[in-house]
Amino acid sequence: MVKNELKKEWIAILDFGSQYTQLIARRIREFNVYSEIFPYYVDIAELKKKSPNGIILSGGPDSVLNSNSPTVSKSIFDINIPILGICYGSQLITKLMDGLVYKSENAEFGNAKVKICNNKNILFHDFPDEIEVWMSHNDIIKKMPAGFKLAAVSSDDAIAAIFDEKRDVYGLQFHPEVTHTKMGKDILYNFTHRICKCAGSWKPKVFIDKTIDYIKKEIGDGKVVAGVSGGVDSMVAAVLTHKAIQEKLHCIFIDTGLMRKNEAEEVKRIFQEFFEIKLYAYDYSKEFLAALQGINDPEKKRKIIGNLFIKIFEDKAKRIGNVTHLLQGTLYPDVIESVSINGPSSKIKSHHNVGGLPEKMELKLLEPLKNLFKDEVRKIGKSLNIPDTILWRQPFPGPGLAIRVIGEIDFNKLQILREADEIIKKEILKEGLNRDLWQYFGILLPVKSVGVMGDLRTYDYSLVLRIVTSYDGMTADWARLPHILLAKISNSIINNVKGINRILYDISSKPPSTIEWE
Repeated sequence: MVKNELKKEWIAILDFGSQYTQLIARRIREFNVYSEIFPYYVDIAELKKKSPNGIILSGGPDSVLNSNSPTVSKSIFDINIPILGICYGSQLITKLMDGLVYKSENAEFGNAKVKICNNKNILFHDFPDEIEVWMSHNDIIKKMPAGFKLAAVSSDDAIAAIFDEKRDVYGLQFHPEVTHTKMGKDILYNFTHRICKCAGSWKPKVFIDKTIDYIKKEIGDGKVVAGVSGGVDSMVAAVLTHKAIQEKLHCIFIDTGLMRKNEAEEVKRIFQEFFEIKLYAYDYSKEFLAALQGINDPEKKRKIIGNLFIKIFEDKAKRIGNVTHLLQGTLYPDVIESVSINGPSSKIKSHHNVGGLPEKMELKLLEPLKNLFKDEVRKIGKSLNIPDTILWRQPFPGPGLAIRVIGEIDFNKLQILREADEIIKKEILKEGLNRDLWQYFGILLPVKSVGVMGDLRTYDYSLVLRIVTSYDGMTADWARLPHILLAKISNSIINNVKGINRILYDISSKPPSTIEWE
């Protein structure tokens, strides 16, 4: 999609490898201002042509004092667009504009307090004299570049914020995007609205209208096939596309045999009850299971599933005739996690939507949601009158249970996990926690242990409970559920699911862990 068709005002974010870069993008969007992440080495002249209202330089793990550290062209200061540097970004601005950056003897990590030296400065407009912030740096700004003024200092009088209002360049040593910085949102709001003059016009209706127009132009006289799974992403993508091209959309449901309990029947029911979109349903569970036999590596699983999925789709599309596009519910986190945004870094994993596709594919991809976060998709779905029962289904990965059965897959393991997963879902629903939790599911480990049931010795699998809270899936924390609820889930699974005799609880957050295990 030509991105400028979807926005009149927006903020560009240059990524220098910070674990918080996606949070910056998310915070900006909370103000109804579109934001997009680019690698730090983006061509500045090309970026200027896209007309961003402002540019943010993210933090990063490197030191600007290293000769091979990531950098950006000095021409960025000549394009007359407001710039905000965060942590590494602030130090880089200082270095490029001939200030001095030193390695600090006292690195700052964690909560800190900074004194605002100039609350007349637009970035700290009407701020109190002191605020709590989140620091994460080894280097410090020793001398500001010419033309800059001091905006804030830390407790030991180290430079915490600088600004040059004439050139609209600002720098922060701390991270305003994290919740630990108490007035961080206010700082980012001041940058986007007061400095970059954004009005906050990026709203669901604007997105829907512009996207429908785009889809009409993109498809023309062609047809679209859509892979639907009953999840919010594929459903919103399908309803949005159907509004644009009506009967030119053909929805196909492929039962891979890797779905949750009764999910195939549920997908068919949803289409019959809520939508006027034709659904073609096929059962290929045996074919997928056969293709995955003997495969242990998670990336190979994803590739196998993606390739077979597309092969089936292309076959079905040929039968429909004149199909030109494949619709997918790809989201922005899928794109971010599947592409090395900052060059040298490694991707986290390939997502089924974006990383498991064959290199040669006869159909063009149509991905109308690829610039949205999950909660934004729900807002779009609400505007499209999609029922809450669909909008609030918990996220489910494209490869399904294939990446929740660790190691080699077989039918028995899938059945065991399906039954356990159903119990987890029912217990969470009973407690009314389904909207408070981002995801809640089981991971079947290829690890067996000794147990005793009645007078019989057992030697069965272990299951990990993965239950997390999150706002958009980019970061997540393990849910602090009541012990009594965890006990109910554990007892119910062990007593009712043959093949599991031990339950573990995953208490890792994202980052450093991911939500899924594979």
